[in-house]
Amino acid sequence: MMNKVKRFPYLCKQIILADKSIRFAGIANKFGKKVVSEYRDGLVPLMTEAESELSAIEAVIRMNTRREENFQLKIGKPKYSFTAYNKIKRATLLLDNEDYPILMMSLNKEADHEHIILDKVLPIIRKEGLSSSS
Repeated sequence: MMNKVKRFPYLCKQIILADKSIRFAGIANKFGKKVVSEYRDGLVPLMTEAESELSAIEAVIRMNTRREENFQLKIGKPKYSFTAYNKIKRATLLLDNEDYPILMMSLNKEADHEHIILDKVLPIIRKEGLSSSS
C-alpha cells in the first residue's frame, strides 16, 4: 500500500472534486513548506506562488498555536480553522501526521463552508487515515 505522503496529491485531488466551491487544496509540512497543492481546473489563483508559500507558513504557525495541550484538555482538538475574506473563504485543517500536519483549502465566498468541511472534506481525510478527530 502506498504510504500517506505519496497519497497527498490524490488526497488534494479528491478534495477538489468533493465540491465545485472548493478552489484549492494543499498540504504543508511542519515548517510551513507547501509540499502538494491542487487548484480547480481552469482557476486563476488570486495569489502568486510566493504569496501562497508565505500563506502556508502563516497557516502552520496559527494552527500550532491552537494545538496547545492545556487548551486541548479543556476544549478538545481543533477540527478546522476558518476565515472569510471579501473574495474567498479559507480553511485550515489539522491532519494526523506529525511531519505534514496541515491541510489548507480555499472556497468560493458564497460556499457553505461548514457543510463542505464537515460532510465532504473530513470524511475524505478520515478515509485516508489522516484524522483522529470525529
